[in-house]
Order: sequence, then C-alpha cells, then structure tokens
Amino acid sequence: MDYGFSILMLIFAGAILLYAAVLALTKDYKMLPYRARNSVKPKDPKRYAFQLSKAIALTAAAPALCGLIAFWHPVPAVIVLIAGLVVCLWLATKIMKNVH
Repeated sequence: MDYGFSILMLIFAGAILLYAAVLALTKDYKMLPYRARNSVKPKDPKRYAFQLSKAIALTAAAPALCGLIAFWHPVPAVIVLIAGLVVCLWLATKIMKNVH
C-alpha cells in the first residue's frame, strides 16, 4: 500500500468536487450544514449557494494536487497541501466577498 495516502487524497478531492457540483446544479441553500445556515442569512440564497459551490470546488484543488504529488513523495505533498489550502481559501474569500 505504497500509494494509500495519494489515493485517499484523490478520493477526498473527488468527494468535495461532487458536493460542489451538486450544490452548483441545485443551488439549494438547505444543502449547507445547519450551523452554517444559521450563521449566514443571505439576501439571495441561490446566488450564495452557487458562489459557495465555486469556492468549494476551488478548495478541492489542494487535496487533488497533494494526491498527485504524493505519488512521487509524501513530504512535499503535505507542504503543497498546506500551502495550497492557504491560497485556495484566500481565493475563496475573494469569490464570496460580494455575496451577502
């Protein structure tokens, strides 16, 4: 099981992308966890759900890239995961900035 970490990270990224795709297609605000729905009351829930799905899909890029790099070596993959998450979450805040 030399590539277990790589495969698990790719599966995790795929699951996140699947959730983002379903959220984008349905634009259903109620697909968000209950605690998240209570803390944010957007004026346009469908637009908010769509923008959030884009942010979630972008964030899935970090574990996907980590999984691909982990086929080569696991230590740089963890570094790429941390740095990738920081960059992706920063970009996600830019996507969600104008959605209230």
